[in-house]
Amino acid sequence: MITENTLAKKETFRKITFIILLLICLTPWISPPIALLLGIFVAQLIGHPFSHLNHKVTSILLQFSVVGLGFGMNIHTALKAGKEGLMFTIISIAITLSVGFILGKLLKIDRKIAYLISTGTAICGGSAIAAISPVIKAEERQISVALGTIFILNSLALFLFPFIGHQLNLSQSQFGIWSAIAIQDTSSVVGAASKFGSEALQIATTVKLTRALWIIPIAIASSWVFKSKDAKIKIPYFIGLFVVAILLHTYIPFIGKISDSIVNISKIGLTVTLFLIGSGLSKKILSSVGFKPIFQGVVLWIIISLIGLWSVLSFV
Repeated sequence: MITENTLAKKETFRKITFIILLLICLTPWISPPIALLLGIFVAQLIGHPFSHLNHKVTSILLQFSVVGLGFGMNIHTALKAGKEGLMFTIISIAITLSVGFILGKLLKIDRKIAYLISTGTAICGGSAIAAISPVIKAEERQISVALGTIFILNSLALFLFPFIGHQLNLSQSQFGIWSAIAIQDTSSVVGAASKFGSEALQIATTVKLTRALWIIPIAIASSWVFKSKDAKIKIPYFIGLFVVAILLHTYIPFIGKISDSIVNISKIGLTVTLFLIGSGLSKKILSSVGFKPIFQGVVLWIIISLIGLWSVLSFV
């Protein structure tokens, strides 16, 4: 018979183990992909003892990390990257949403789940799903399935994309734009690009955050499509802070002296974020996704990856 004392000891062990592994992710020996794997491993073995806080903490930590990365960028480089990625962004969003709608109909997937997976793939993964969900009044299960689909694919992308990029001898610029277009979530885009190179990281982060601004018009359109015009639209204000960070680094000499430290801290923050995202992929979430949503996500992912790859090889 399991006593309350035994259960309490077991819960204490889970929390201590989780915190120790979290602290290990603060060290330079753990890379973003390893942190993600470690998180997934923890989720399957002992579970996340602080799961009720996970979504909020990862969201805040990711935003702080992205803003911090802005202190390592130059405004002129950022503008050039944003300009190069703009046309790719517009075309890829239109294609992803259109194909996602068709696949949702063909596979007879719940309308809101299919839409959330499509917008998550088209714009910026979990952030887009979090922003669009209240607008279309999605239920908790619908949100969980969409997030589970996106995060499973992002886990794969973090390892596959740098490998493919090296095999194809992509330049830093090509990989930066390609990863920003084809990888759904901002955390995995930054993680994959940082593994590929510093220039790729700058370009990928800028293009991805420019892409994230499309949350606003897509959210407005969503409220019209789903007839929920009274819903509040969540605007990604942290993108403005990211731009401020770039401007400070470019034009204030003092900031340049401490920018390396800020960027290093931000990269550690990203590593911890990926550990937390991985630890949130519990058995329950993985089992709730189902074949059809995963199939939709994979097909969309392959289409946008191939189109993005052809584009950067042809025009960048």
